[in-house]
Order: sequence, then C-alpha cells, then structure tokens
Amino acid sequence: MLLEGLHLVKRSGAPYHLAGTQCQMVPRDQCPGTLGEAKIPFQFLTFEHSPPVARVTLDRPLDNNRINAAMAEEIRQACAAIGEDDSLGVMVLTGSGDCFSVGRSAPGPSQDTETAASVGIDAAAVWMDRRRVADAVAALPMPVLVALNGDALDHGLELALAGDLRIASESARFGLTQVPGGTMPWDGGTQRLPRLVGPAWARDLVLTGRTIDAAQALAIGLVNRVEPAERLAAAIEETVQSILAGGPIAARYAKEAVKKGADLSLPQGLGLEADLNVILQSTQDRAEGIRSFIQRRPPKYTGS
Repeated sequence: MLLEGLHLVKRSGAPYHLAGTQCQMVPRDQCPGTLGEAKIPFQFLTFEHSPPVARVTLDRPLDNNRINAAMAEEIRQACAAIGEDDSLGVMVLTGSGDCFSVGRSAPGPSQDTETAASVGIDAAAVWMDRRRVADAVAALPMPVLVALNGDALDHGLELALAGDLRIASESARFGLTQVPGGTMPWDGGTQRLPRLVGPAWARDLVLTGRTIDAAQALAIGLVNRVEPAERLAAAIEETVQSILAGGPIAARYAKEAVKKGADLSLPQGLGLEADLNVILQSTQDRAEGIRSFIQRRPPKYTGS
C-alpha cells in the first residue's frame, strides 16, 4: 500500500458490497488469495476475478445486452470491487453473444422489466441516474480494455467510450442514434466521443445519428484495433499480456497522467507528469525494473 494520499494507489477503506455480500478489503499480504480465482455471481453480469485480470461480461443476450437499471447497479458494484482491489492490473469488459450492447435507452417507456414512467423532468432524471454507468468504468485506476464482440450503439457505445482501449470484431457497428429519435446521449457520449475522435467526427456522428462499421471506426480512432471474430479473443489476450508485462503502478500513473492531463493546460499537464514520475521512483517496482535491466532478465513486478 503506497502513499495513502494518492488517488492512483489502492487505499483500504470502508466495506464494499458484491452481489449483496459484504466484503472487507485488507492488504494482500495479510490475506493471500482473497477471492482467489473466482466467479462472482450477478443476475445480468458475469464477473470473473482472476488476478491480475478482472473480466466483466454484459449478460442479457436476448435483449442485446441492453443496460437496464438492475444491470447498471451490478456494473457499479463490480467497478467498486475492482477499483478497491490492488491485485488487479487490467479489467476486460465485453458482451455475451454476438453483440456488445445495443439500445436506444431514452427516458420513458422502455423494454426494461422495470419500465420508467415518462412523466416530468424529475422522473426522467431519476430514470437516467439509475442507468448511468460510464463514470464508474472511467473512474477505475487500472487500464480498462473493451472487447467489442459486436454492435455498440447508443448507451452501449457510451459505455465503451469509458474504457481505455477498444478492440473490435470486424462485424461490429457503432453509433449514437439518439438525436434522430428526439433525444440525445446522456451517459457521457457527447463529452467522451469528441475527446477521442475530435469534435468534427463527434458532431457528425451525434447530429446525424448514423452508424459506422469497424473499418471506419478504426480510421477515425474510435477503436484501436479490428480483428476477425475468430481472432478477437486472442487479440484481447495479447493486449492484456502486453499491458501486464509493464509495472502495474506505472500503468496506473500513466493512465492518470493521460486522463487528467487532457483537461489541463500543457504546463499543468507536464507538472502532473513530473510529480507522478517522482513518486514512482519510490516504489519497489521501479527498483525491480532497474535491477532486471542491469541483470538482463524479465522484471518481476509486485505492484508495490
């Protein structure tokens, strides 16, 4: 447990909840094998905890993995658990079946089992708040890899935008189609999309509501890589291993520098980068990186 005040390093805190079960987080060295290689049951998610990787799969395939209020709550619970677990170096987020997540989730009557009443601004605000999940994913300190196994449309795309890297099946389609239906993105789509692809492409996609294929998504920078469906799992695993080959604390600090630096002036961003580098020098992982280089061997990082 490094430097209690740092946002990027895990801090022991209050108990958190997983699928209704209360779990007290303790330092790893005091509780080896906590959770172990486990699958934590949810109704609408599959959550696999196998350090240093956590895998979350949206699991409503009969409804194209549409995010209803119950699934949204489970996503927030899973992210809370993952964010508190310093044994994890990467999170992989994907969908079940042949779709990542699709659905024009606008405030009002829906296909969800707990339909919201579309009466008044207050009801609409409550409806949206219960389903917002992108911030929970974006707030995770470790790299988040989104495996786009199929279409990511509307709220599904807004969720995918909250990750750090996106690898897509070549058959996947992408779009924010809300404006033609008289609504607009409401889970960060209008803010994260222009930061990712630039304001011109963001205006195009948001205002026209058109969908694009994986090849065009790659061309504009919406996804990082496109693979045939049969190669997607292997590509995800290659990327996971590439991330894990580096120091886990360094990866968290680098993510924080990129994320926060985007909203700072250049001098402020450079200051943040310098501060994080200074702090990084005090970690055991940094010392291990130097030793392994001198000894000409692969490093053995411990996340400390």
